[in-house]
Amino acid sequence: MRNLSKKLAGLVLACMTGLIALPACAHTLSESLSSWQVQGKQVQAQFTIPDIEVKRLSASGKDVPPVADIATYLSGKISVTTGGQACTMTQPAQPLAAISGFFRFEMGFQCASEEDIALHFDAFYELVSTHTDFAQIQSGDGQFSEQLFTDEHRVVELGGEEHEDLASASFFKYIQMGIMHIFTGIDHMSFMLGFVLISRNVRELLIVITGFTVGHSITLALAVTGILRPEGQYIDALVAFTIAMIGAENIGDSTHKPIWVALSMGGLLILMAIARALHFGVILPVMLLVGGGIFGASYLMMTGTARDASRIRVIMTLVFGLIHGFGFAANLLQMHLPKDRLAELLVGFNVGVEIGQVTVVLTALAVAYGMVKIRLGVPRPILVDVASSFLVAEGLFWFVTRSMVW
Repeated sequence: MRNLSKKLAGLVLACMTGLIALPACAHTLSESLSSWQVQGKQVQAQFTIPDIEVKRLSASGKDVPPVADIATYLSGKISVTTGGQACTMTQPAQPLAAISGFFRFEMGFQCASEEDIALHFDAFYELVSTHTDFAQIQSGDGQFSEQLFTDEHRVVELGGEEHEDLASASFFKYIQMGIMHIFTGIDHMSFMLGFVLISRNVRELLIVITGFTVGHSITLALAVTGILRPEGQYIDALVAFTIAMIGAENIGDSTHKPIWVALSMGGLLILMAIARALHFGVILPVMLLVGGGIFGASYLMMTGTARDASRIRVIMTLVFGLIHGFGFAANLLQMHLPKDRLAELLVGFNVGVEIGQVTVVLTALAVAYGMVKIRLGVPRPILVDVASSFLVAEGLFWFVTRSMVW
C-alpha cells in the first residue's frame, strides 16, 4: 500500500499540473448581480453593482458618477422582449438603499404577452468584455433558475425547449447530467483528486468520500427545492478554498509544522476580511472570512496534532460536502427545473455525481497500480509536498480571484 501511495501522489501531481493550466481556471474580475421577478406580463428587476463597476462609467474611470447618470445608463442597456417585440419600460432604473460599497437599482417592464419572454442585459460589456452578471430568475409559477449574462450570452429566454426537455427527460438523463457535472467541473475534479492524495489507505479514502457524499446530498436538496439558496459567488469562492485546505493539510502533516500552515491559511482570510472592511475590492462578507479563517486554522491544527486525524477528517469532509452541494446545485439552477419531478431529478443527479466521483477515484487507483507494476517509484514525501503545493496554489488562486473585483 505504501508503494501505491507513492504513485497516487505522482498521479495527482500530474493531474494538478494539467488542471491548473486549463483556460477554464480563469475567472472574471468584473461582476454584477441581478434578480428578476416575472409575474405574467410584468417583469420587475433589481441590480446590485459594486462601486468598482460604477466607477468605470465615469470619465476618469476612478470616480463615482452621479446616481442619475448610472440610472440612465442602465435604462438604456437593460430590456425585456416578448415574441421579439420590446416590452414597455414602466419604471426606468430607480436607486434603492444598498450596503456600503454597492449600488442597487430597480426597473419594471410591461409586456404584451406572457409567451416567449426574453431578458436582455447589455451593460458594461463595452467597458469590460469579460463582465459577468449573475442572474436569479423567478417566474409566477414558482420556477426558479440562475443564469449568467456574458458578452457572448446577453439574452436569456424563459421557458422554451430546455424546460420541455427536462420535464420529459428519463431518469437516466438526470443520472447523465450528474456524471457530466463531475467530468466537466475542474474544481470538483481537483477536489476528488485531493481526496486520493490525502488518504493513506483505502479505509481513509472511504471515510472521506462518505462524509463528502452525505454533505453534498443535503445541500443539493436544500438548494434545488428552494429551502436555502446562498449567493453563488460565495459558494464558488468557498469551493476553491476547500481545495487549498486539502493541500494545506498534507503540507502541515509532511513538514510536521501544522501550526504555521494553519496560521498562514487562517491569516490569509483575516487579511482579506480587513481588506473587505476597508473596501479594497473583496466581495465576501467580513464575518464569512473571519469565521472561515478561524474554522480553517482550527481544523488544520487539530488534524496536524491528532494521532488519528481520520475521525476529525470525516467531519471536515462533511462540511466540505455541504459547500460543494451548493456548487452542484448551481449547475441545476441554471435550468428551468420541472417542479413535479424535482425528487426524481435530485435522486438521478445525485446518483450521477456519485458515479462520476467513484470513476475519478477508481481511475486514479488503477493508474497508480499500473505505475507500481512497471516500477516507476519516486519518494512519496517529495511527491506529496509538490502535489499538495499545486493544490494550495490552484485553490488559493481561484479563491482570491473569485473573492475580489479589481
